[in-house]
Amino acid sequence: MTAPDEPAGAVHIKWRQTVADHDYAAATAYLSLKLGDDAVENAVQRLRDAKLTSRRANDILRAAGLTPAPLDDPGVMKDLIKAVEGEELSPVLVLSGKRGSDIADGFHRVSLVYRLDPYAVVPLKIG
Repeated sequence: MTAPDEPAGAVHIKWRQTVADHDYAAATAYLSLKLGDDAVENAVQRLRDAKLTSRRANDILRAAGLTPAPLDDPGVMKDLIKAVEGEELSPVLVLSGKRGSDIADGFHRVSLVYRLDPYAVVPLKIG
């Protein structure tokens, strides 16, 4: 049953309570393109140690200076299918620093949420 203010057929996204281990590996791979080895190790450890919090999808994308991927993007579609099938999605990993924020892992998940509702809340860790 949908909530009273939720349109019929709306996609409800379920979220894991913890970040999947493979997402830390993905964050490491991504950050290795931008940072040196020691900085990557430090950043990923900060993300592991961070507490789970939440922010609106539009704010995450604005802080990272990113435009959301379209719904027909393969990564977004993959996450949409998971959501429709009732699978839980992993929280997002955001690295924040003096020069702004960067989505270390979860860009497609944030994009999916944004495309469904830009003001919807996304669970994340900020390191």
